[in-house]
This record gives sequence, structure tokens and C-alpha cells, in this order.
Amino acid sequence: MKKVKEKIKEVYADIAEATPGASSCCRAGAVAASPSCCGSSAELTGFKEEYSTLPGYEAEADLGLGCGIPVEFAGIEKGQTVLDLGSGAGNDVFVARSLVGEEGKVTGVDMTPAMIEKANKNKGKLGYNNVEFILGDIEELPVPDLSIDTAISNCVLNLVSDKLVAYREIYRVLRNPGHFSISDVVVSGPLTDKMKNVVELYAGCIAGAMEKSEYLQTIRKAGFKNVEVKKEKVVYLPDSFLSQYLTEKELIEFRSTGVQVLSITVSGYKN
Repeated sequence: MKKVKEKIKEVYADIAEATPGASSCCRAGAVAASPSCCGSSAELTGFKEEYSTLPGYEAEADLGLGCGIPVEFAGIEKGQTVLDLGSGAGNDVFVARSLVGEEGKVTGVDMTPAMIEKANKNKGKLGYNNVEFILGDIEELPVPDLSIDTAISNCVLNLVSDKLVAYREIYRVLRNPGHFSISDVVVSGPLTDKMKNVVELYAGCIAGAMEKSEYLQTIRKAGFKNVEVKKEKVVYLPDSFLSQYLTEKELIEFRSTGVQVLSITVSGYKN
């Protein structure tokens, strides 16, 4: 898993450091598997959602890396303390900040130094004093116990190797009561062994996706109650995309399984 984590950091550092517009061609509702994806004609549908009409939206913070809009179901209120897991350039943080107002606080955690740097540049331009970005690992959050009202995340938990540990960390930092709203990628059934072992597909939010039922059970095992899928849609993977990583035989094998990649937004409560 160390190799995979380093690949993920490499991929997202490349996106953070890309010139404006370059990152979105790699992941415009799609997969940032490698910088070379910008030259691919493969176009995945079902990932990205439209943020531009939301209060607090900042175009420079939107790298097109999400698979939902977690704040849509987060019930964020003025004065709350919000944590964004895998905050990237700050897209969801700035939208959440518009909801908590001047009285609240929003913290973003990301494991990629280049993303933290980019997020802080965006924060500096906006002049916010109740937003912070922290370098850290979701499986070992640099956040105190019982300090967060609402946790959000957008297409990041699938990149984490131990999702049970990650959700237990979310549980630890949430106050009583507290809740989360997380958009993520899951699958309707098992992926083929080849797909699960393609590092680029892991970095691209596919190979690390758990089966939906197992994912929801993991959340419950972490201690959360009233776990509910608020929104679900199919992410279509065209042959032209998958053929970059699978042989014709392997592609036929995958299609024969009927497994679908799904984007879901799920919520859960500490009490």
C-alpha cells in the first residue's frame, strides 16, 4: 500500500501544480490516473457535479476532482465547526465556509503538500480567517477528539487503504451529537483481480472502491448510526478508457461481471 499511497500523492501533486484548466481535462468528471490522461479521448461520465452556482464557490479551488456535492446533505449550520477530509485546493471548504458564516470554522486536511500549498494560496486571496488547511493522513487525523460538528469528504475515502480506520477517526473527532456527509465511489460487486491491482486505477478512484454493501457495513462497524445513502448514480467507464489498462480479454471479463461503478453520497450520525 505504500507504493499506492506514493502514486496517489504524485498524481494529485501533478494536478495541483498544473496550469489552470489542465487538471480538469484529466478529471473533468473523470479520473486523474496520470498526467497523460489529458491526451486521452476517453470521457467518463457520472463523477463531477456542478458547483458553480453554490454560495462560496471559487473557480480556482475547483479542480474537478469530486464525485458529488457532500454539503448538499450535510445540514451545515451557522457557527458550526466543519472538517473536510481530502480537501484538495479548497473547493468544498469554501462552500462550507459560506454556510458556517463568520461565527464558524472550516478545516481541510489533505496528505499532498502541493494541494495544501494551493489551498492556502486560494485562502490568502479570499482573506478568510476562519479557514485552515492542515497536512495530514485521514487514517490518523491531526484533529482533536470531539472537536467537529460535521465532517464532509468528496471522492477521497476510496483512496484510503483502511476505510474502517478512517471512519473510526471520523467518529473520534466528531462531537456528540455529530454527523458526516461523504460523497465517494463504490462498486456493485467485486472488481476483477487485474483492475484491483492497477495502481493508476487506484489513484483514479476506481480500484480502491469497496463493494457498496461492505462499505456501508464498514461505516456502521465504526460506530455510526442511521447510515443512509442520500444520492446514487452510475459512473460509466467506456471501453476506450479501460483499454488503456486492460487487455481485450480482461475487458471482456470485466464486462461479463455486470459490475457497476457507483458514485454515492452517504450520511451517518454519531448518536
